[in-house]
Amino acid sequence: MTVEATDTNFEELVIKSDKPVIVDFWAEWCGPCRMVGPILSELAEDYEGKVVVAKLDVDSNPNVTRKYGIRNIPTVLYFKNGEAVDKQVGAVPKGHFLSKLEPLL
Repeated sequence: MTVEATDTNFEELVIKSDKPVIVDFWAEWCGPCRMVGPILSELAEDYEGKVVVAKLDVDSNPNVTRKYGIRNIPTVLYFKNGEAVDKQVGAVPKGHFLSKLEPLL
């Protein structure tokens, strides 16, 4: 199950997590974001207990969006030990997300 990240809970949910975190920067009006969403939901189920999958609405959370320089969506950032360690911009197949996630486990 994915969780909702916000400007308010980002540090607690992502930065302080003891598990790798995938953060999907998205917006309701973004077509490609709607393609990526179900893939990340699958990953959240497949890796439940091992990985946190969070969605952050860029329109509602400008502070985190600006801090990480998100200019295009969907952008997916991969965090480990509180640091952004990888990035995927645009809609891609599930295998691309897996290839970036597996080394973090």
